[in-house]
Amino acid sequence: MTVRVSGRVVTPSGVIRQGCVELDGDRITAVAEYPSIRDGHWIVPGFVDIHTHGGGGHTFTTGDADAARGAAAFHLTHGTTTLLASLVSSPYQLMRDATEAYAPLVKEGVLAGVHYEGPYLSAVRCGAQNPEFLRDPSVDELAELLALGGGTVRMVTLAPELPGALAAIELLVSQRVVAAIGHTDATYEQTGAGIIAGATVATHLFNGMRGPHHREPGPVFALLGSPNVVCELVADGVHLHDGTLAFAAGVAGADRAALITDAMAAAGMPDGGYELGGQPVVVSDGVVRLAGDDGAPGAIAGSTLTMDVALRRAVAAGVSIVDACRMAATTPARTIGLGERVGSLAPGLRADLVVLDDNLNVVRVMRAGTWLDD
Repeated sequence: MTVRVSGRVVTPSGVIRQGCVELDGDRITAVAEYPSIRDGHWIVPGFVDIHTHGGGGHTFTTGDADAARGAAAFHLTHGTTTLLASLVSSPYQLMRDATEAYAPLVKEGVLAGVHYEGPYLSAVRCGAQNPEFLRDPSVDELAELLALGGGTVRMVTLAPELPGALAAIELLVSQRVVAAIGHTDATYEQTGAGIIAGATVATHLFNGMRGPHHREPGPVFALLGSPNVVCELVADGVHLHDGTLAFAAGVAGADRAALITDAMAAAGMPDGGYELGGQPVVVSDGVVRLAGDDGAPGAIAGSTLTMDVALRRAVAAGVSIVDACRMAATTPARTIGLGERVGSLAPGLRADLVVLDDNLNVVRVMRAGTWLDD
């Protein structure tokens, strides 16, 4: 049975002001003009979040399958129909356990895969990552984890200047796993070597990396300037000033910029104390920071962001609705190899869409042809 969802349809190339998305079962069959309707709500593709640690009081970082289901369900209510479960720097055994626990959820479609953010990161730029678990990249360790996951692992973030990092990047790329550069104190040249080795993602650009300087451009300029690298941007007004967000999106373009949440368990929850990667964190006014021994707030520790809020922030910063949707769905989907399945409103793709009101607030969410509130 053909179902039509009508309104202002946002496609990767523009807006169909009087349009509709036709679907049959879990697939989109047509996207076309539908002159009998007048404006109506925005119809945008389901969001694709390639970097999130949890939400709704649930975390991905402990390897608990029930918690993972809860976090995915929370983000689904905010329009995220596809996501990676991001771990933080962890002991090897936890990485094994989480990979095994999440493999069935990936096969089921609850998760699109697992993202290891660490532990192969710079101690100088570890931010809220637990320094106790940091270590140099190990090809043997990675090979075992990838084999164990059987396709579960989709992305790994590492610092390219560490011993063994380039070999690890080459291994990841050979196994069709995305290599991302982040939490790094690399020089411009060291970052370039990582890109040449095959890295294609900048993990939360600007954050957790050596800052740019006109005589020492460091990783930011190397990543932002590379035509092969997609730059993750945390559009919460905390990780990035709106001017920085607009600048980076403008330089990279919508095909090389991906909105992410970097959310942790406190997303959607009250202020207070939480835990991330074995370390206490405190949420105040929605901002997450490490809890210092003296009670003073420490480094930013993830966010309480959701993708619908990120979309609104990007548009408010001057990004067009079309480009913002590409950054929230199309580009991240392509980045993790799912561009032919999800990420845009196009015939043949899975029927994932979000209905937004005039203020870009979520009205309804559809995943695989089924309304969330049915």
